Amino acid sequence: MGQLRDQMAADLKLKGYAETTQKEYLLRAKHFARHFMRSPGQMGTGEVRDFLLHQLEVRQVSAATHHMYVAALKFLYGTTLKRPEVMADIPWPKRPTTLPEILSGQEFEQLFAAIRSIKLLAILMTTYAGGLRVCETCELEPRDIDSDRMLLHVRQGKGKKDRYVMLCERLLVVLRTYYKVVRPSGPKLFPGKVAGRAITSDGVRYGLRKAVAAAGIKKRVTVHSLRHGFATHLLESGTDIRVIQALLGHSSIQTTSRYTKVSTQHIHRTQSPLELLGTDKGRRLLG
Repeated sequence: MGQLRDQMAADLKLKGYAETTQKEYLLRAKHFARHFMRSPGQMGTGEVRDFLLHQLEVRQVSAATHHMYVAALKFLYGTTLKRPEVMADIPWPKRPTTLPEILSGQEFEQLFAAIRSIKLLAILMTTYAGGLRVCETCELEPRDIDSDRMLLHVRQGKGKKDRYVMLCERLLVVLRTYYKVVRPSGPKLFPGKVAGRAITSDGVRYGLRKAVAAAGIKKRVTVHSLRHGFATHLLESGTDIRVIQALLGHSSIQTTSRYTKVSTQHIHRTQSPLELLGTDKGRRLLG
């Protein structure tokens, strides 16, 4: 795409999109251009429809990948090329409603016990203990650990928002041990291979896959599973959903409320209307 790619990259930065989103949008736009071997500026709605149908019917991409293609092309034509009419009749795909598999407390203990790297242990424990996104954990700095107030400062999370999450004593012990053993240099708490840069999310994912296999856990576990577990376990322990929303950094309570659907404790505590039939409570509720 050449010059157009550079222009799109600049637009994404100016709009404040996350670095991972910038890379994904540019990659999807590149795939579109390469499919027709023409510049997107020379194409329109017909080519977009043909391309998206090809991805769905021939390549059989996932719903998430299809959504990313639509989002990238809407940005390309709406913002960079100033031709929003091209995408006006291209609908946003409906995402399937799926519920994540939640690790139990025992399975989290198994996972942490199987980790031999103090650095990986500190990263994964921090992610679970504070309900962080993995990119938020990777970007932490030593100054973000407030041991006096027992808080972690998450800077510029999703939506460019700062927030605080709790810092528990067990995590603080692990972080102090990690710091003494590794002595990380540079500004990042968890530095990567490039000087001055944080460890990458891919590096964490690789370490997690090995730890899951070593722990013998059969469920599908991703780095986001730690965040899911944090929210679900807080809900099951009685924490108000509004507090969980603030800790996760969700803008909408609807996003947080999905965890009520996977909380087995909430399901167990909910009384079936069958139990109410023929009782005083049942008569009041059912009229």
